[in-house]
Amino acid sequence: MRRSEVLAEESILCLQKALTHLREIWELIGIPEDQRLQRTEVVKKHIKDLLDMMIAEEESLKERLIKSISICQKELNTLCSELHVEPFQEEEEPTILQLEKDLRTQVELMRKQKKERKQERKLLQEQDKELCEVLCMPPYDIDSASVPTLEELNQFRQHVATLKETRASRREEFVNIKKQIILCMEELDHTPDTSFERDVVCEDEDAFCLSLENIATLQKLLRQLEMRKSQNEAVCEGLRAQIRELWDRLQIPAEEREAMAMAMTGSKAKVKKVLQLEVDRLEELKMQNIKKVIEAIRVELAEYWDRCFYSQEQRQAFAPYYDEDYTEHLLQLHDAEIVRLRNYYEGHKELFEGVQKWEENWRLFLEFERKASDPSRFTNRGGNLLKEEKQRAKLQKTLPKLEEELKVQIERWEQEHAKAFVVNGQKFVEYVTEQWEMHRSEKERAKQERQLKNKKQTETEMLYGSAPRTPNKRRGLAPTTPGKVRKLNTTTMSSANSSIRPVFGGTVYRSPVSRLPPSGSKPVLTSTCSGKKNPRAGRHGGDKENLELNGSILSGGYPSSAPLQRNFSINSVASTYSEFAKDPSL
Repeated sequence: MRRSEVLAEESILCLQKALTHLREIWELIGIPEDQRLQRTEVVKKHIKDLLDMMIAEEESLKERLIKSISICQKELNTLCSELHVEPFQEEEEPTILQLEKDLRTQVELMRKQKKERKQERKLLQEQDKELCEVLCMPPYDIDSASVPTLEELNQFRQHVATLKETRASRREEFVNIKKQIILCMEELDHTPDTSFERDVVCEDEDAFCLSLENIATLQKLLRQLEMRKSQNEAVCEGLRAQIRELWDRLQIPAEEREAMAMAMTGSKAKVKKVLQLEVDRLEELKMQNIKKVIEAIRVELAEYWDRCFYSQEQRQAFAPYYDEDYTEHLLQLHDAEIVRLRNYYEGHKELFEGVQKWEENWRLFLEFERKASDPSRFTNRGGNLLKEEKQRAKLQKTLPKLEEELKVQIERWEQEHAKAFVVNGQKFVEYVTEQWEMHRSEKERAKQERQLKNKKQTETEMLYGSAPRTPNKRRGLAPTTPGKVRKLNTTTMSSANSSIRPVFGGTVYRSPVSRLPPSGSKPVLTSTCSGKKNPRAGRHGGDKENLELNGSILSGGYPSSAPLQRNFSINSVASTYSEFAKDPSL
């Protein structure tokens, strides 16, 4: 049983007790029955009025609650519609009081959300307005009458964040461009002469409108100033180059050049003015020293002719080079020609440097070829011969590779320019082929001369005998000092001929019969000792120990009565040391 029901029963008991107590009082007092009825009616009326009043109050409360529920329900529906949320629904069937409380609480929450959304929208609109004024952009389109949804507020926030980033990036760009513009204006000695330039340079940075149009105009202004600056720098650099060229041609002393040191850097208007004055002064001085200037230009022309590999015909085609009448017109012709040659060389510098590299390697290759045929290279010490051979082998590999690379570059250049690339009046391929042919012809001619010389020498030795060919390092030895038998390259003596050493006395005479004659026949060597003296022995003027080979006769320090019983032979791959030194294959 509920406590309220218990209390109701207790209230009834209390009322019964009270009425009983009233009756007892009335009995004691002796109130008549009719008055008791009246008094009981009064009690009944009081109780009934009190209960009616209480019931009326409770009914009023119920009506108020029902009315409040109705009002809250309507407002809640409206708020849910404005906030774009689902309508509120109770999970269970509540009482009137609980329903009213829940609805009222929900309404308060909805009202708070609505207020917060409107406040955030207002704040975002203020920020958007400020940013749009700076960026010169239209404000963000959002309905100010309705309550914004969460998605709309999120999009608005992102939009404002994007505008802030845009403002920051444009401001940074503006500040950087402004600095560059100020530097260019200072470099050009330029004063802002338009309202836009004054707004950029003189006004506060926060007051400048960072619109796309203004940024584009700002960039255009910077490009114009940089172009003027570049033109100014080019003009100043051209004036400096002209000054240096005139200094060199006129042989201006270093003291006068140092006076212009401050003007040789920078490109400001005052620097340009100083450079122009110096050029005018040097041009006037050039006209006063026209002969010296033309001769200096001719020296430079000759250098460029060499760099561009001009042939003699191409050099002679410039007739003013040989003119001795030094006039202003002749100077102008030389100036025009040197400018043309410079441009030609700079336009084909890579090709000319490649050809120059090939020329240097070619000369080095020819030098190694010459050394390869030089007999004196075998007397070198310190490994020079090995180094030369390595370099020579390397050049034999790199030269063809370099030639192929140049051929590809030149073919590409000829296709682009539709004309031939000439070196010393010839196409490069023809020029290289001619150099190789000349080299082969020279080697063949040298080989034939060497063969002819060796043939003549062999014939002479067969007719008159060979001369002693002792190496330089052995010539200082005394002929009478007994020593070991000199060993020639691939030369052997049999042990049976070891007793011949005292006869030679330290000097060996080579007989031509140890080498095949040009006819290819094999003569037989027979040596006999004879007591007869050779008629030619007197030519040697009193040598007591003399060995002479003439045909098959060998005469020396032995007496005529002592015959020599032993034969000897000397075998060698070369007939003479000179042949060995000259022949690179040995």
